[in-house]
Amino acid sequence: MGTGVAATIPFVAKAETKQQSRYYKGPVSDHFNGKIFFNPWEDGEIKGFLDVLRWKLNSKRAVWPEIFPILSFDKPPEMVSNNDMRVSYIGHASFLIQISGMNILCDPVWSERASPVSFLGPKRVNPPGVKFDDLPKIDLVLITHNHYDHLDIDTLKKLHAKFAPRIVTPLGNSTIIKRDIPDANVTVHDWYDHVDVGNARIHIEPCHHWSARGTNDRREALWAAFVIEAAQKKIYVVGDTGFGGGHAFHITAKRHKEFDLALIPIGAYEPRWFMSRYHVNPAEAVHIKRIVNAKKTIGHHWGTFQLTDEAILKPVEDLKIALQESNLSFVTMRPGQFEVLVS
Repeated sequence: MGTGVAATIPFVAKAETKQQSRYYKGPVSDHFNGKIFFNPWEDGEIKGFLDVLRWKLNSKRAVWPEIFPILSFDKPPEMVSNNDMRVSYIGHASFLIQISGMNILCDPVWSERASPVSFLGPKRVNPPGVKFDDLPKIDLVLITHNHYDHLDIDTLKKLHAKFAPRIVTPLGNSTIIKRDIPDANVTVHDWYDHVDVGNARIHIEPCHHWSARGTNDRREALWAAFVIEAAQKKIYVVGDTGFGGGHAFHITAKRHKEFDLALIPIGAYEPRWFMSRYHVNPAEAVHIKRIVNAKKTIGHHWGTFQLTDEAILKPVEDLKIALQESNLSFVTMRPGQFEVLVS
């Protein structure tokens, strides 16, 4: 299990159980009690079914357009060389990062819906910003956690058939992936571990979230953020997270000092009484940027799948408010747009 700064986090006692996680078997730690994973700095009660019911019955859900078109499709190069970096926004939490001769996909979702079934569930209002057939050879896939808008088995099957990339993900998620892709080259890692892949070192970092694929596997696989270290650069990749008192981000800041780029979620945050535990709002995203000392930041997790109540452009509007009277660089992109960071 992860070591190092993990020891600085106060241990939260959890009742151990003889029943084990169906996805992972391993020793108890400060964020795993033998059955489920948890956030060590958890405060208050975890939302349950009655809270979900209260949300749905009292929801003031904004109406999204059926189509929120992209401006153009990106056609990435086969690779970038030297110390340059190119980041293409696929949509929602999906990015293609090209650095140090490597092509890395983060939380890739090319499916029409973020759902276990193809006929129901959140439907995308814009296509992926890079057509699947226009992808360069993919070397590495990073999966932050197992929610359907981040771990999309159909997309992983297509990537495996075409590229057979290395997949790196937190503890427990290989069980889910290998059920459908038995020969997938996937490795799982705990918070504070690192793994070398090609010219990159991937650090597995804490975040404040949860996991589930169904109704009876809640928190049985771990969630994480990543730090990509390559070409003398550091990129902070956050999939989903709540603020959680900022503990996870202060830990990561202490471990890595500063970042050339941070990918931080800004959407899926209303109603706040329900979502605040596990999805940051734009003001909190700006706070995270300050904590981790990111030179450049891209906001994501908005404008593709409607998961919560806020209007489609509300995250962008709230981000502008949060950035008032500051000179911070925190941008948003539409799927198909890209950024090139030249050394």
